[in-house]
Amino acid sequence: MAHVLQKTVLPLDRDPDLLPLYVDPETWTSIDEEPVRVSNLARLGNILGRTRARVVAGRRVSFGTYFNAFPASYWQHWTVVREVRLTVRMTGPATILVYRSTGGGISQRIDTREVSGTSEVSFDLKLDQYSDGGWIWFDVAADEESAVFEGAEWSTEQEPVRSGKASIGITTFNKPEYCVETLAALAEAPDVLELLDRIFVIDQGDKRVDARAEYPALASRLGETLQVVHQPNLGGSGGFARAMTETLKRPESDFVQLLDDDVRIEPESIRRSIVFGRYAATPTIVGAHMFDLLDRPKLHAWAEVVDDVPFMWRTLYQERMPHDFSVANLRQSPTLHMRLDADYNGWWMCLIPTEIIREIGLALPAFIKWDDAEYSLRARDAGYPTVSVPGVALWHVSWVGKDDSIDWQAYFHARNRIVAALLHSRTPQGGTLLRHSRRVDLKHLMMMQYYPVELRHQALRDILSGPAHMRAGLATAMPTARAIAKNFPETVVHKETGVPLRSRFGRQVYKRMPRGEFDSPTGLRLRWFTASTLIAHWLHAPRAENLAQPEVEFGKGDAHWWRVPGYDSALVSTADGSGKNIYTRDRAKFRRMLVDSVRLHRTLRRRWAELSAVYRAELATLTSDEEWHQTFAADQADGA
Repeated sequence: MAHVLQKTVLPLDRDPDLLPLYVDPETWTSIDEEPVRVSNLARLGNILGRTRARVVAGRRVSFGTYFNAFPASYWQHWTVVREVRLTVRMTGPATILVYRSTGGGISQRIDTREVSGTSEVSFDLKLDQYSDGGWIWFDVAADEESAVFEGAEWSTEQEPVRSGKASIGITTFNKPEYCVETLAALAEAPDVLELLDRIFVIDQGDKRVDARAEYPALASRLGETLQVVHQPNLGGSGGFARAMTETLKRPESDFVQLLDDDVRIEPESIRRSIVFGRYAATPTIVGAHMFDLLDRPKLHAWAEVVDDVPFMWRTLYQERMPHDFSVANLRQSPTLHMRLDADYNGWWMCLIPTEIIREIGLALPAFIKWDDAEYSLRARDAGYPTVSVPGVALWHVSWVGKDDSIDWQAYFHARNRIVAALLHSRTPQGGTLLRHSRRVDLKHLMMMQYYPVELRHQALRDILSGPAHMRAGLATAMPTARAIAKNFPETVVHKETGVPLRSRFGRQVYKRMPRGEFDSPTGLRLRWFTASTLIAHWLHAPRAENLAQPEVEFGKGDAHWWRVPGYDSALVSTADGSGKNIYTRDRAKFRRMLVDSVRLHRTLRRRWAELSAVYRAELATLTSDEEWHQTFAADQADGA
């Protein structure tokens, strides 16, 4: 029996920006070492359906693309599959050419077949040369007549290791319009639905998904597969923990597929992730890549890791991300042909086997931030890998237009990173984590951003109080953090009202240095800058005229920590461009917070080993199904 691993698909939307992710133009060239498309021969008019496309006479179209090439290296390394069959269906005369790549991105032709009439041709391929990386794909070339590509699949005769279905858990807070789009896309994908047991929508807001006009028709189409669960806002971790615990009740479900709410899905990706999970040699967390929902050819995350010494997350080869597929296709991007191994995957889309959940527990009660990274590190410590699989992806609202490091989320950034390190760091005292945390405080203080420092210090106090604070404050930490903002005038976003905000000395604009480098101080110059700035902010009160009106204005891209501190006040654009914040020097707050930062970090360093032992001892309780059940029951009672 043939089991379909991957189907060749074409975009659901008639959006030319999406075409490079599915089909590739014939001709590329290089200008100043940058790949440039000469003529896009894969046009919207040639897309005839979800699996059908016209190949114009005399032209050639490649399916060596992100969504349609086969990620052979990942299948060889992580699954039991060793033989794959590519089946291609055509109408009309054409030549089908099959290629592979090495881990270095070098292309090699494997086979060629000529077809005519209504045809179906198969290629049997072995997965035995892809240890370091590599893809397999095919091109279709038409000769004197146009041909129609009718579809293709990658399949295997090997039986999967697991055969259970998956339940989807969508966590949402007041984004019902996104959720109904996701549900509609699933309802239109019967080949995905046949692999699903339940779709749990964990609705934590007051703008309810089931109140949308589209909901009744979707509920009718999806039937008992769809279940909406209402609960108070317990953040992403509370929503995903609920999806986990609901899935554990389902004997038909071997996996839970976590999905964020502000996304647009590629349904085939969901099907692929479940199939990959079924074939994984050991129980494996199967992650998805993230494209930018507002700039759809741009890939932001491929394989994410946590560097242990600073204990900080990043994406591998982050200097090459985001990758824009409208500028450079898969075949011309050697980095994307390497097998890149992840430490964790964001919970915008992530498949977790229920057997892992039963062994290591549910999500940490973190509300938001670091819950996904902590979970994969916990799984890693138990012997379960996380694999971010190419060709499995969705579109998510990216962090490009967000200020979440200086808004209420600063509390969770600080607390959850340190808690995750207390739980999983393999370096004494968390390596350079506390030094970096202290530096973050200094940068915020020098930039007159006192609100995030206040939240960061509250986070440190809570950490020092012990792990019980996490569940106790799960529903209250966020509103408390937001309420504190009223004490900090810099948190007010000033919108344009027809009377433009002005600074005394106008906008400060800085030219970028060659290769996109910044003029930030380093070495001895950095030490002198930091010391002199801290002394100046400690000793000198701001001038009255600079309190009455901002001294200067910065665009967001120019408002760096080594530029803003030289002024008493500054008008700075928000990340999304919707308004401006006014940062003003406050000597009393600066002095108090600088002292607190030194004291709290010193205390945390002194107690690191003790706290690490306590948090590790309590981890199983914090993440247990029983504890989460009690939380859900208590919050439902409070909300009744």
